[in-house]
Amino acid sequence: MKKSVAVVIATGLLLAGCSSSKSSPKAAGGSSSTSASSSSAATSASSSAPSASGPVKVAYAASLANLMEHDLGPAYNKATGGDFQGNAAGSTQLVSEIKGKVKQADVFISASTDANTGLIGDANGGWEAWYATFATAPLVIAYNPSSKFAADIKSKPWNQVITESGFKMGSTDPKLDPKGKLAAQALTKDNVPTSAVQVFPEEQLVGRLQSGQLDAGFFYSSEATELNIPTVTLGDIHLQATYTVSVLNKAPDADAGVAFVQFLLGDAGKALMTKHGLQLQPIKVTGTAGSVPAPLQSLLNAG
Repeated sequence: MKKSVAVVIATGLLLAGCSSSKSSPKAAGGSSSTSASSSSAATSASSSAPSASGPVKVAYAASLANLMEHDLGPAYNKATGGDFQGNAAGSTQLVSEIKGKVKQADVFISASTDANTGLIGDANGGWEAWYATFATAPLVIAYNPSSKFAADIKSKPWNQVITESGFKMGSTDPKLDPKGKLAAQALTKDNVPTSAVQVFPEEQLVGRLQSGQLDAGFFYSSEATELNIPTVTLGDIHLQATYTVSVLNKAPDADAGVAFVQFLLGDAGKALMTKHGLQLQPIKVTGTAGSVPAPLQSLLNAG
């Protein structure tokens, strides 16, 4: 296995606080964004925006579904002439699907560096040689404001409220999704039994909360921000998603993957990520820096 390196660079990415969408919340898979916002973001792309032809297959963490499907994907298509094709699921589940050749992908975007370790290196099939971290989102508890427990959630310790009789708390499966793994860590830290939480697929969690099937759930702050769902913190527990991106070694169309990463980390992509509540971070490249595609070397400072 090639020696791994990590290169941290100061880019134009700015640490951005969460910003709320002004649209009304929608059910899971819905969007608080409009086609006008996508068009505006695409227009803001620089004159050197990457060009693309044909589809780009992007396997991404389902916590980014609204961003990807309703803003960034359409903006990418408009700016580059490409064809965004997304596949959303828990990051760990996506790793299994990629390695098992169940799903094809040019680009992999995860919510945890742990997921990337399942793809990088010869021992894991050589699917990745590098990945870049670019944003974070804290883990919070989002709650339904119509829940009969809403007042308690706002005024009492979260670990006490979720164990109250009749309280329905949701999370994702820690075996399939980094968010579920972080939620399990939070429960362990505060000595809360796992039986206090019901497990659901990541793509269902928002809908179940908004429909009243759940009183609250573990979410990333960005998810709650873009859908205007109220949240409370985990107190002294500080856990977060760390978003990564990579062009896979066995990508069906590596050129399309490179074009997508250029757009994602360019001005238009950064503006959309900030709008959806992601906290942009200085890019950090981990892995074999020499394997970063040439068109991305400057962007990631990985040459």
